[in-house]
Amino acid sequence: MGDPALVWKRVLELAERGKYSTSPNPRVGAVVVSANGTIVGEGFHEKAGRLHAEVAALREAGEKARGATLYVNLEPCAHQGRTPPCADAVISAGVSRVLASLEDPDPRTGGEGLARLRRAGIEVETGGCAAEAARLNEIFLRSVSSGRPFVHLKWAMSLDGKTASASGDSKWITGPDAREDSLRLREECDAILVGSGTVWADDPRLTRRLGWNRSIVPHRRIVLDGDNTVRLEARVFDAIPGTEAWLVTARPSADPTLVPFRARGIHVIEEVAPEGRFDLGILLSMLHRMEVRSLLVEGGGETAWTFLAAGFADRVTAYMAPSLIGGRTAPSPLSGEGFPSVSRLPALDHLEVDRVGRDLRITGRVVHG
Repeated sequence: MGDPALVWKRVLELAERGKYSTSPNPRVGAVVVSANGTIVGEGFHEKAGRLHAEVAALREAGEKARGATLYVNLEPCAHQGRTPPCADAVISAGVSRVLASLEDPDPRTGGEGLARLRRAGIEVETGGCAAEAARLNEIFLRSVSSGRPFVHLKWAMSLDGKTASASGDSKWITGPDAREDSLRLREECDAILVGSGTVWADDPRLTRRLGWNRSIVPHRRIVLDGDNTVRLEARVFDAIPGTEAWLVTARPSADPTLVPFRARGIHVIEEVAPEGRFDLGILLSMLHRMEVRSLLVEGGGETAWTFLAAGFADRVTAYMAPSLIGGRTAPSPLSGEGFPSVSRLPALDHLEVDRVGRDLRITGRVVHG
């Protein structure tokens, strides 16, 4: 497999294997190719604390790594984290050339990994399959560069843009295939957030039912409720092993209505902003410090609007059913005030449209005007 295009394809395939397990680390694959074009080592990063992709590939290659080329979709790290620096391992292995798709935006590396390789006499090139590598690691790249989680808005709606009927009935707008597919998004994200309206309307548990996620980051189920109106008995607050239930409220910490929630073991986050209002930036920074790299916002319209209007939405995925609901009071995926002008609206870039059973899945990166 001497064709570089095929090698890069293999690197990305390997990196993809860590999709549900690497957080808070990036998804990385690595391939070692000998001077005669033969693959002599492969590896991928499976989980934080375990071997990084470069080290796994170099170990498989052994002595064959000397004089070889290392392909990797992200700059080898240069810092001591849960594991030693990969750049040092690459140098010790005797690799003569490193091809990396992207530089690592993590300030602990930030180009130092590649610089260290160059100082050791290793030839370094960047940019191979950069667009594909960036899409694969969009969560890591956004969270590290911005200091907040990557925010993914998700909803299901009818063809005329309704998320429920005027009476509030929403089960089920989309078919079983789309509902199953949407569970995959939960497996990809570190935390799931809904507003109090969704808790009252649907009483969700916000669990990961597919059982694919194996990352070290606890699964956090978050309710955004400024006035603390939700019931303590709501299913989202059930004790589930390996998960945390959060209540985020604008109530003061001494408010007696919060006492039963704390007594039940729920993480109560209060007074995130003055004057009884939320500051989503403070909340997102807090989550980031707790190694939450991705947040799935599932509803409802007011909550989704709050994130979008604040400029915190990074990706939108909408499941659209071939049905028509109508009703002037029927809810839509986005509520709030709405943007006053169509000239500078947020738009979706790199749009992907796929058929999922009888429904459509539409997803794209949010570009703010």
